Parts: sequence; structure tokens; C-alpha cells
Amino acid sequence: MRLRKKWWARPELEASHLFKSLDEAKELKGKWSQEFQNNNDIYLELGCGRGGFTTKTAQRYTDKNIIAIDLKDEILVMALRNLVEAEIENARIIAMNIGGISEVFDENEISRIYINFCNPWPKDRHKKRRLTHTKLLIEYKKFIKKGTEIYFKTDDLELFQESFEYFEESGFEIVYKTYDLHNSEYKEENIMTEYESKFKELGIKSKFLIAKLK
Repeated sequence: MRLRKKWWARPELEASHLFKSLDEAKELKGKWSQEFQNNNDIYLELGCGRGGFTTKTAQRYTDKNIIAIDLKDEILVMALRNLVEAEIENARIIAMNIGGISEVFDENEISRIYINFCNPWPKDRHKKRRLTHTKLLIEYKKFIKKGTEIYFKTDDLELFQESFEYFEESGFEIVYKTYDLHNSEYKEENIMTEYESKFKELGIKSKFLIAKLK
């Protein structure tokens, strides 16, 4: 569904220290620890939507810093409100296209990546846009630490299975995978997203893997 432009969204975002524009994020490349005023590990969420997962992750990992990215102000303003309501300080949100991700993070700056229910881009001509595609995984390697894990969840079987090859091509090892997350041994540790909750109610199984940079 196409979102109607909300002209008030950007001013509300910019009024909060939790939000960073693309230009601000570029200025913080290599300096994110200074932004958070600590040396804690930084976890990155690619495509945060309304921020439910972001908020719950920041609450669980209070000794980590969370950076969440999405493109539309109309979505990010909802993520911001979730963070503010929960009084979260160990998270930041950025408005940007994920294709330019290496412009805002420096070498060894990120310790974990979350990719949750991203667009599967099923047509062959669009597959390079997938957030797990080899093209983007190579970009992520520019700023993640050795041994960093990517946590990937999807409801799309084709995307899930084709991602196995993407990770292997890019120098990652799949250390865990399941075709039925909510009936797996990982279910207790799992943090649910908004989409995931709806899928579970509909009986749609979530696929999940952890890929580790060799």
C-alpha cells in the first residue's frame, strides 16, 4: 500500500536527537561510538518499519547500541514514537536508502545485522535489490567486524533458499537455519516483528537463519 506523504513527519523526526538524516549519518561515519557516548557493540537493523522490533531489541540489549534504517519519513516517525514512548536512549534511526549503507559506517563499526521480512523482489531483473543479495552483502562487509552475524527472517521460501547461495558467495557461513521459526529451539530467544505476529496468526511459517562472516 502506498503511503500518503505526511509533511509533518520530517519536522517531528528532526526535533528528536534519536533521528539522523542521511547527511548527519554520513558525518558520523567512524564516530558512532561518540554519538552513543560509549564503546558498546552496535547492532544494525535494515528496514525497521514502525520500529516495534527496534524498540524491543533496544530494551533487551541495554548494553548494546541499535541503529535502525528505513526510507520513508511516514514510517520512521512511527518508529520514533515507539522509541520515545519506551524511553529508549540506546537507539538511533536513519532515513536513507540501504543501497548507500557503506557511506555511513566505517570499518569494523557494526557487530550484528538484522534483516526482517524484507521485500523478496521475485522477478529476476530485480533480485539484486534483495537485502541478502551478494551485491549488498559485499557492501556490508566493508563495515562489519570479523565474526559478525546476520540474523535474517522471511516468509518467502524462494528468497530464503536463494539467500543460502548469496551468503556462501560472499564469505558467510550459515550457522543456523529453520523453516519454522516459531516451532524451533530459537523461538524463546526470537523477538517478534509486527509482520511476523500477523503471519503467525495466519498460520504462515517464518523462515530464519543466522549467517556468520568467516
